[in-house]
Amino acid sequence: MATAKARPAEKEYNDIPGTFVFDADRSRQGYHLNMFCMSLMKAENREAFKADEEKYLDRFPLTKEQREAILKRQYNRMLELGGNIYFTAKLGATDGHSFQHMAAMMTGSTQDEYAAMMLRGGRSVEGNRSRSGADKVKVRPGARKTKGAKSRTKSRLSSGTKSRAKTAKKAAARSSARATKAKAKAGTRTRATKARAKTARKGQRRG
Repeated sequence: MATAKARPAEKEYNDIPGTFVFDADRSRQGYHLNMFCMSLMKAENREAFKADEEKYLDRFPLTKEQREAILKRQYNRMLELGGNIYFTAKLGATDGHSFQHMAAMMTGSTQDEYAAMMLRGGRSVEGNRSRSGADKVKVRPGARKTKGAKSRTKSRLSSGTKSRAKTAKKAAARSSARATKAKAKAGTRTRATKARAKTARKGQRRG
């Protein structure tokens, strides 16, 4: 059996509550766990696993922690140990469970409670931004900064909007002036044409 590997180094996004980000470190850490889950895509492997789970797991160089998480169906723990949710879902399917069933287990709720929560739009972000509470420390300074930034942005947008409106108004005035000039010019040509036609008719009568 493989010896336990070192945990991935702490990263800023490890502070996100309720999940474990599947990054390159966890991908390497959970390679054999995920390959076990992938093997369950074949019917003969599912049968062998159901017949003797511990014996089947001997085919893969899993850590002690990974074996325990699989045997106890601790899905959140599997993710922490490098499992990918799309792979571990195959273990749930082997047990005859839906993804909703697994998600309910992972959130500590019943299937009905989980479904109702999702239909309401999921969990609120309030209180779910940070494991350590680091976001709460920065709320007030951030709020002041954000308010100032919003004010400056609004001012820039307002100035830009006014400038564009002024430019558009000038363009419309120039276009209107050109149209009026063209109309006047066309009217002059029309009157000159009518005058020539009238003169020609008078000449014909005299002749």
